[in-house]
Amino acid sequence: MRSHHTVVLFPSLLRLLEVLLGVTYGCAVEYRDYHLRELRGRELLHGNWGHGKPWLYTDILGDPQEHRRLGPKNTNREPRATKDTERQLGESAASSKSVKNGNKKKNEKGSLKSPNGSNEGEGYYGFGTEECPPLGLENLKIDDFQLHASSIKRYGLGAHRGRLNIQAGLFEDDFFDGGWCSGRNDPLQWFEVDARRLTKFTGVITQGRNSLWSSDWVTSYKVRVSNDSHTWTTIKNGTRDMVFSANSEKELPVLNRLPTPVIGRYIRVNPRSWHPRGSVCMRVEILGCPMPDPNNYYHRRNEITTTDKLDFKHHGYKEMRQLMKAVNEMCPNITRIYNIGKSYNGLKLYAIEISDSPGEHEQDPCFHPGEPEFRYTAGSHGNEVLGRELLLLLMQFMCQEYLVGNLRVRHLVEETRIHLLPSINPDGYEKVFELGSELGGWSLGRWTHDGLDVHHNFPDLNSVLWEAETRKWMPRKVLNHHLPIPEWYYSKNHTVAVETRALISWMEKIPFVLGGNLQGGELVVTFPYDKARSQWKVQEQNPTPDDPVFRWLAFSYASTHRLMTDASRRVCHTEDFAKEEGTINGASWHTAPGSMNDFSYLHTDCFELSMYVGCDKFPHESELAAEWENNRESLLVFMEQVHRGIKGVVRDMHGRGIANVTVSVEGINHDIHTGFLPLVLAADGDYWRLLNPGEYRVMVKAQGYNPASKVCEVGYDMGATRCDFVLSRTNLSRIKEIMEKFGKRPIKPLQQQVRHRQTQT
Repeated sequence: MRSHHTVVLFPSLLRLLEVLLGVTYGCAVEYRDYHLRELRGRELLHGNWGHGKPWLYTDILGDPQEHRRLGPKNTNREPRATKDTERQLGESAASSKSVKNGNKKKNEKGSLKSPNGSNEGEGYYGFGTEECPPLGLENLKIDDFQLHASSIKRYGLGAHRGRLNIQAGLFEDDFFDGGWCSGRNDPLQWFEVDARRLTKFTGVITQGRNSLWSSDWVTSYKVRVSNDSHTWTTIKNGTRDMVFSANSEKELPVLNRLPTPVIGRYIRVNPRSWHPRGSVCMRVEILGCPMPDPNNYYHRRNEITTTDKLDFKHHGYKEMRQLMKAVNEMCPNITRIYNIGKSYNGLKLYAIEISDSPGEHEQDPCFHPGEPEFRYTAGSHGNEVLGRELLLLLMQFMCQEYLVGNLRVRHLVEETRIHLLPSINPDGYEKVFELGSELGGWSLGRWTHDGLDVHHNFPDLNSVLWEAETRKWMPRKVLNHHLPIPEWYYSKNHTVAVETRALISWMEKIPFVLGGNLQGGELVVTFPYDKARSQWKVQEQNPTPDDPVFRWLAFSYASTHRLMTDASRRVCHTEDFAKEEGTINGASWHTAPGSMNDFSYLHTDCFELSMYVGCDKFPHESELAAEWENNRESLLVFMEQVHRGIKGVVRDMHGRGIANVTVSVEGINHDIHTGFLPLVLAADGDYWRLLNPGEYRVMVKAQGYNPASKVCEVGYDMGATRCDFVLSRTNLSRIKEIMEKFGKRPIKPLQQQVRHRQTQT
């Protein structure tokens, strides 16, 4: 009775405050109505009002007639669903929306649309302008303790595995299987999510069990909601319990909208039928909006916000191009837009360069080394959208911070040539973009239009290198670096994506020193080699000669990411990479021949790593700000690593730079070359060699010159150590140069002349 009297007396107390403080009547009514809703919500949550029964949105707002009696209508208040709109919703939204049937469409901003074409945020439900996002089963905002089930088949198929798009382990073992499966196959089973606060539930997305060997999925289900987990109300279509059509296969997500949003704390999915030759198994995501809580009673742990004024939304191809153009117009002196080629469908692969002298590989008249070339790429798998958006956010951030004088960003821009390529596979992206967040499944859009995986479509130079080592052809026949592309790779019968060919041409044209490609679906940084050396093994530790450097580069990104090295975080799927400090050798995770990372290391002088930046490949738009905060510092720190190691210029006795000089480091069986500018007549002769702190004996050699060596020390402070060389011509090369200058044949070496005389005698 006390709580009831509180609700009744509360408006009177507010009216008294209005009189005493001179508050206008309309504002007081708004304030009173807001707290009435909050008090009702609190009682609903604790089950003291309605005995745990969930309420429709109209129940929480109260009777419209009552509001008209209490005072004038506040035009800023969230509009309410009426009985007419509820009836219309029951008629138009009762049926399920299957992605496969194409009933779900996407507007320009990537938000989902209702079947009648209106935006969900524009009154599809008859109230509000807010589109309810996923609660976070896929992106792990919902933790394991919030997931419950009626029964489980075994631990590896427990409720904690019932997350949308979760992947089974390699052997589908008792710990890491591909979904939730009930212990019995009957209509009494259920999967439950505890939102831990009052939530406006609007929809359910389901998949079957991820498995290579089993065919398990649910074909229909009911939905129940509760405020206390004891009393449950089934979603109805009129007077009947509503049965939602679910999946027809195990991987394609199917979205069902609730005919009318329902407010509660708990939601259950109750399977009613399933694949006849399978079991009750499913993976789930729930759509819902947390209700307001002015006292912040249900403040989410580790909730973060950003202060950066960036465009946090998903961008289609045209919007991406417009955004890049806007950045270029805002910062014309430090940016340049160019394309490296076209996709299979003719979409240009746009990149943006950020530098104080865009378009030029700089070197000053005093023969200081030019600026190192750095690259970030994303979207080689078109459905891994987060990396694409992070690069679009990064270019905005770099431009804005440069203009306001951020010293860190200015130093990066003035000392580095930064290249950002946000979408390698735009054809694949457009496929999944049409469906929207959460609805593309795990693989739709991953491959190019002609079905190729760009990231693993490069020449397999690992096999060439290892065969040469086995046959002892190194270094006489085969070098340990700059391995040529085999002729068979250029044959017409060999399947190579046009996007891959464009990337190779770009990598050969610009002397990149360091690069990172952003992937999705995990939280880890991988480094070469990506291919296992033993042909019969799918997982095998296979380090490069530069393994310590690669491990440091990987750790520099992972350790500054907000989640990668957090030992308390839940694993995305099966691997606990936090135990390895958020990094792993690619081959020890899973072997992958022809990867971009291995090719870059063996064919060019660029050290390339893969950053898997989030468990959710295509996060909802509302999550982009948080994902930016998770990755922003890592993106900057990794770029700064291009200035770690040694740098220098190799010149001749006349001060001219020498191109194509081999730079070797004692104890590391991988060399690099000095650069050469193809667009000018003279060689620049500069080089950059990534190394960890320590002392190294560095040797340089070039055809026609005497080799040289010196000890170079790399410190712990950021900034590459200067290590220049001056080479003298060999006597033989000088004689050849003189003889060729006067049009005569070169004189044979003395040893050859003596050997020739001995054979004549």
